[in-house]
Amino acid sequence: MARGGPGVSWHARELVDRLARQSPARLAVGVFGGVIAIITMLLLAPWATAEGTPAPFVDALFTATSATTVTGLVTVPTGSYWSTWGLVVILVAIQIGGLGVMTLASLLGMAVSRRIGLTQRLLVSSETKTTRLGEVGSLVRTVILTSVILEVTIALILFPRFRLDGESWGTAAWHSGFYSISAFNNAGFVPTVDGLEPYASDWWVLMPIIVGVFVGSLGFPVILNVGARLREARRWNLHSKLTITTSLALVVAGSVLVAAFEWTNPRTFAPLGPSATALASLFAGVMPRSGGFSTVDIGDMHEGTWLLMDALMFVGGGSASTAGGIKVTTLAVMLLAIVAESRGDRDVEAYGRRVPREALQVAIAVSLISATLVLVSSLLLLAMTGETLDRVLFEVISAFGTCGLSTGLTPELPTAAKYVLSVLMFVGRTGTMTLAAALALRNRRRVIRYPEERPIIG
Repeated sequence: MARGGPGVSWHARELVDRLARQSPARLAVGVFGGVIAIITMLLLAPWATAEGTPAPFVDALFTATSATTVTGLVTVPTGSYWSTWGLVVILVAIQIGGLGVMTLASLLGMAVSRRIGLTQRLLVSSETKTTRLGEVGSLVRTVILTSVILEVTIALILFPRFRLDGESWGTAAWHSGFYSISAFNNAGFVPTVDGLEPYASDWWVLMPIIVGVFVGSLGFPVILNVGARLREARRWNLHSKLTITTSLALVVAGSVLVAAFEWTNPRTFAPLGPSATALASLFAGVMPRSGGFSTVDIGDMHEGTWLLMDALMFVGGGSASTAGGIKVTTLAVMLLAIVAESRGDRDVEAYGRRVPREALQVAIAVSLISATLVLVSSLLLLAMTGETLDRVLFEVISAFGTCGLSTGLTPELPTAAKYVLSVLMFVGRTGTMTLAAALALRNRRRVIRYPEERPIIG
């Protein structure tokens, strides 16, 4: 027995290292798919539902995928359909998904080898976009500590408020803990039947959730960099500056535009007072970043508001964050490239730094692949459901951006359409470029470069 343990550990480490060397992306996607499979099996158990009967496979798979990819779209009402055991399983899936698939692979490697080796450092570096291998060990610790500290803080703030509503100590602790984990991980799942609608004008409940969603959407590389140089903003790296400034700009623009569109809507903001309207607008401006919570019925909003939220959900949050979408840095790099081209500059520059051309190429590839996935998925759902384009497009982008906001269409979808959204959530969370690398048969290396010739553009 004494010899068997180290032998098993050595073989497991060798297997992980071999898979990681051959294709880190495939290993990551495989681990993530394995987690979804396990969660699905747990949700298929009779005791996972409130009625004590096994859930349909499509609903169990959809919920497992939505929870693990921290999306929040549901085919059945979370608070009433699942039992306490089912909700615990969903909560565990949210926490695992929030850590990130590459970070999870690194933690598994640590459990086997008791240390972070070079391969594991490369794995987590790919997920977290950390360029210095020496920062990876610190980043993994920051991921865990930051998650726990912020989630506990949000829960402690929410707990007294739920107690004031007459909830028991256990129920208040459960609800505050669930909302805190769901908020920081941008999951959008709610443990109660009515969700957050009863708290549409409650700053005490909504502000901690807003802060949790926003911080979670920034990404752990930003948290690590800003935390190390909290009072030295000038020394923040370019990624942190672009992520924070672009995120704040999107939140402000989104909140103002949602307020403008919905201010007189009798089914959403019109019945609210000025203070409640301001809070609801801020909440609605932050949630499309991938939060997925709502205080009003999204289905009652104007079509113009849906289109605005489509754009915000498609962009999503920061790289290596709990948010989805093409990421704010992708948008920032493309906007900077447009500015540079309009000025006639050869280089794309920001904050005294030059953005490599490779970054622009990746940004364009990610955007085009993502847009293509949204287009194809929308066409499939239009053919399967016969619904209008505005509702279908909203659900598709919400799934791809792992946001979770819904016009109410998802529970009404046929089984085939639910599978389409499940795949889209998986692709949206693992990343279009990661999935493309995972499916690639081999890495193509070019030795010969052809002569340069510029085509006519525009």
